[in-house]
Amino acid sequence: MTPLTRGTRPVRIGNASGFYGDRFDALREMLTGGELDVLTGDYLAELTMLILGRDRLKDPSGGYARTFLCQLEECLGLAHARGVKIVSNAGGLNPAGLAGRVRELADRLGIPVRVAHVEGDDLTAAHPGSLAAHAYLGGFGIAECLRQGADIVVTGRVTDAALVTGPAAAHFGWQPGEYDRLAGAVVAGHVLECGTQATGGNYAFFAEAPGDLRRPGFPLAEIHEDGTAVITKHPGTGGLVDVGTVTAQLLYETQGARYAGPDVTARLDTIRLTQDGPDRVRIDGVRGEAPPPTLKVGLNRLGGFRNEVAFVLTGLDIEAKAALVREQMEPALAKVADVRWELARTDRPDADTEETASALLRLVVRDPEERAVGRALSGAAVELALASYPGFHVLVPPGKGSPYGVFEDAYVPQGDVDHMAVLDDGRRVPVAPAHDTLVLEAPPEPALPEPLPPTATRRAPLGLVAGARSGDKGGNANVGVWVRTDEAWRWLAHALTVERFRELLPETADLTVVRHPLPNLRALNFVVEGILGAGVAAQHRFDPQAKALGEWLRSRHLDIPEALL
Repeated sequence: MTPLTRGTRPVRIGNASGFYGDRFDALREMLTGGELDVLTGDYLAELTMLILGRDRLKDPSGGYARTFLCQLEECLGLAHARGVKIVSNAGGLNPAGLAGRVRELADRLGIPVRVAHVEGDDLTAAHPGSLAAHAYLGGFGIAECLRQGADIVVTGRVTDAALVTGPAAAHFGWQPGEYDRLAGAVVAGHVLECGTQATGGNYAFFAEAPGDLRRPGFPLAEIHEDGTAVITKHPGTGGLVDVGTVTAQLLYETQGARYAGPDVTARLDTIRLTQDGPDRVRIDGVRGEAPPPTLKVGLNRLGGFRNEVAFVLTGLDIEAKAALVREQMEPALAKVADVRWELARTDRPDADTEETASALLRLVVRDPEERAVGRALSGAAVELALASYPGFHVLVPPGKGSPYGVFEDAYVPQGDVDHMAVLDDGRRVPVAPAHDTLVLEAPPEPALPEPLPPTATRRAPLGLVAGARSGDKGGNANVGVWVRTDEAWRWLAHALTVERFRELLPETADLTVVRHPLPNLRALNFVVEGILGAGVAAQHRFDPQAKALGEWLRSRHLDIPEALL
């Protein structure tokens, strides 16, 4: 492979992984499906860092995504032959260790590649009690590795978009401070980072989408020197790329109009999306600002131990059956730190199957001590088998309890982190922090369109008009809602207020909900603070990552103008 040279032609950057456990064959599919300059893989999420931290406790030489090595075993020769650079955050908690394993693999296969890695994100030593504490680095460490001739770059914790901004900066010779160009690449990187969610996966309007959604192709971005980009996919692959699929991904796990990162703050309220042909969406107009003076640090720690039991309640007297078993379990729960009961009324009257005649009563317990949620609890539940409500049984016999994690975030000055590019020959190149910064502030509230004139309405599900995508950020959830026409936007912008949102999703009634309008996307982004407790690893609620919160919202009924239906 040859080093990236500073160029003006577009750089084609693909994605082959949106999470640790994504489609194994994607690396090969992307390498063989069409032209690429760089192939990226995102393996890290808040939960993944906790999983890798526990792996490292068992084996200090681990702490990285092992799947990536297995994929390279099959595809490293193919990437080398095609001249495709590979950039991945699969290094997790141990990028140096993974880089060493990749070199061993390349030597064994006889493939001459240069492997570099990025480090400096690990701040665990400065946060006692954390299993893993890692700063989110930007893309200039990746860019330095590529400029110095690396064929494979592995990182630890970088922002997801850095996997794209780094190669783009290396290709075009961008420098810190070229904020509009960097912001355009950040937006493209955010679209790519979750893989097939940009090409029809998890898409609200899947039922009316053309094409085959059974196996969506992975996305790629053609990034231009001015920071504009076209999102597309390889010819002949499944799924689709249109303004709707790109909008959905842009709203995923974001908050307000200012999308802050280590290298630039991208203004999501300046994005323009245009259909540029079949399976091609152009992104332009993106403006950038100086990044904030601090870096986000993800803190993962063990929070204690948890256990759960799901009691099945069938037929009549569901509420009375639930009350009885709660009273029977009360003595075993008296000293447990956190006890949560939830009755899901999945039962129907006069049901024609036993399953649809049944409700689920879910008990979730957490405590710092394993014994408090272990055999004492499971024993108490099992002992009720012949002594409780008629039809007593549980979905799965309760276990002995298991550890759970807690995610928190903190912030450190950019200059406190030793961002380092470590080259194939062992040279260490420091990466300077951002030289200009700007404290993050909420932008002014944008102007909303004129509301629709009074007209006939019909009670109907919101999802007949609006799409949604939701996800998690620590203990918060975001729900992005968008519509596809200007007329629908005139209605949505005024109809879906915070108050109406809380009415439609009663679980949010006592929580802080913040609404962020994005008129350029015909979208509203809602942030629900605290709904996920201490984050996904704590499994605070039925849907611990809020993946389906948006679909619940779309299923709720409200008065919609008939002209929009």
